[in-house]
Amino acid sequence: MPHRPDTPLLDRVTLPADLKQFTDSELEQVARELRAETISAVSETGGHLGAGLGVVELTVALHAVFDAPRDKIVWDVSHQCYPHKILTGRRDRIRTLRMKDGLSGFAKRSESPFDAFGAGHSSTSISAALGFAVARDLGGVCDTGAGDAVAVIGDGAMSAGMAYEAMNNAGHLGKRLIVILNDNEMSIAPPTGAMSSYLSRLYAEAPFQDLKAAAKGAVSLLPEPFREGAKRAKEMIKGMAVGGTLFEELGFSYLGPIDGHDLNQLLPVLRTVKARATGPILVHVLTRKGKGYAPAEGAADRGHARAKFDVATGEQKKTPSNAPSYTKVFAQTLTELAARDPRICAVTAAMPDGTGLDLMAGRYPSRVFDVGIAEQHGVTFAAGLAAGGMRPFCAMYSTFLQRGYDQVVHDVAIQRLPVRFAIDRAGLVGADGATHAGAYDVAFLANLPGMVVMAAADEAELKHMVATAAAHDSGPIAFRYPRGEGEGVEMPEQGECLAIGKGRMIREGAGVAILSFGTRLSEVLKACEKLGARGISPTVADARFAKPLDRELILRLAADHEALITIEEGAVGGFGSHVAQLLSDEGVFDHGLKFRSMVLPDTFIDHASPADMYAAAGLDADRIERKVLTLMGIDKLEKRA
Repeated sequence: MPHRPDTPLLDRVTLPADLKQFTDSELEQVARELRAETISAVSETGGHLGAGLGVVELTVALHAVFDAPRDKIVWDVSHQCYPHKILTGRRDRIRTLRMKDGLSGFAKRSESPFDAFGAGHSSTSISAALGFAVARDLGGVCDTGAGDAVAVIGDGAMSAGMAYEAMNNAGHLGKRLIVILNDNEMSIAPPTGAMSSYLSRLYAEAPFQDLKAAAKGAVSLLPEPFREGAKRAKEMIKGMAVGGTLFEELGFSYLGPIDGHDLNQLLPVLRTVKARATGPILVHVLTRKGKGYAPAEGAADRGHARAKFDVATGEQKKTPSNAPSYTKVFAQTLTELAARDPRICAVTAAMPDGTGLDLMAGRYPSRVFDVGIAEQHGVTFAAGLAAGGMRPFCAMYSTFLQRGYDQVVHDVAIQRLPVRFAIDRAGLVGADGATHAGAYDVAFLANLPGMVVMAAADEAELKHMVATAAAHDSGPIAFRYPRGEGEGVEMPEQGECLAIGKGRMIREGAGVAILSFGTRLSEVLKACEKLGARGISPTVADARFAKPLDRELILRLAADHEALITIEEGAVGGFGSHVAQLLSDEGVFDHGLKFRSMVLPDTFIDHASPADMYAAAGLDADRIERKVLTLMGIDKLEKRA
């Protein structure tokens, strides 16, 4: 068993209420033990490390001062909530993080009453906390009671418009609401934009100690005799240092910045806020992502996401890759194309590393734009680039592109602007679970007039699709690809432009045809090997396109076979539904074709390995084989025998 840290005080904590037995100095020791336990646990499971280490003291302070679950602590994104989970009755399961049947890597309402609101995408916490606050004041009935609402949001998440929509509404309503701005100057990538610069100026343009002293003024919360003097001091320092506060203009009392790793500041400030706050208040807390673990603090991403690692050295235990990742293939191909075409540019939303665009940014920094956590803006910005004569690639994870769907429809598709959507993390992604599953993009894109939708079956196909998208100027085009490494196929020197709406035959057979869309093709071929042992030889085709469909190919498969099966890594309403519509419109079903569509089930699939998730979804080789046997009636014959 790996070495476990010595945690005598933490061992006495089962639930947050147990923290109230400790003195403030003992809480500092609890925080040190909690940090060691978090590092130890993530070293065994892998997961999001840096964000949790950055909020250890803040987590201890919040749970020592507030009364969860009656008080609702809402973690934005919630990848920083591992320390919170340890303190809220889940320490005995913390080493099952992100594993099948284990703890989620995010806050999850069904997992614990202490997870007030589930998350996985950013910038939702203030809206949710405001909802809790208004429900409390309206007499809403909640199993855990109705207390304070506390939103913990990072400076990266504050770059999203939704956070400001919520703050504007909260300031207007005037309800008692507590927002903790966890300012670590870094989300996943270095934060971009004017908001980050503004937060930096709040503490960079005046002596930090002076600002901390002013923060402790908490003017509206002080006893009456002290208010006037403190108010004058606060206004004087604000005038000299920051020239007024945006948050106060939005209707919040602003308090800070304070040192988020100093419990001697955190505890008294939070206690005062809990005791005296009447309306919305924002506490600006400065933290350091990866705090207290040198390998994380020294990393460019401050230890954001880690595979299993050695605690002593920080060295990650990654399995050697036998093939390039799909993300790397996309990034390298796009960078090669950008070298030949100065009109090619790229847009991402706070994920330059995750989407691989950091590679292109290293070569052509003026043509790569990280817009922050702002997918809506990113899509419309790309539309403007296209209208202005550029060839923009909008690179976003499938699950995040959902946030920009109105812009895809209104600003891109209706105007037929040639935005190229590079959709990473298509399908089931593994340990991040349902919040990050790329299940819906085919369904929500393929129903848009003029949209071209492709899916790569392997890394060579992806290279061709990037080239196809770059050359496509007549309207929007999208291509999707999964997380992880490719199939190990031979790679072409250059990507070739595919004929729009044309699939490819993989193998000729008889009786049943399988039409695959995306990377399930490898599982289809495995199933065919098993079927071959039974004397069954299905025809296999790779559709390549969900929009427009290859009508000729599909109708020929239907005409030449007794049965047709489609398979895809997406929800119902996607590729298979479009094929069924075509077959129905052409009257093919009138002549007895047996048709089945294999899609993701109508449920949210919990985190596990991708292989386990696809097995649970019924989209692995065994289930494909069984589907063929059932459709041909062979399973019934075998049962009778």
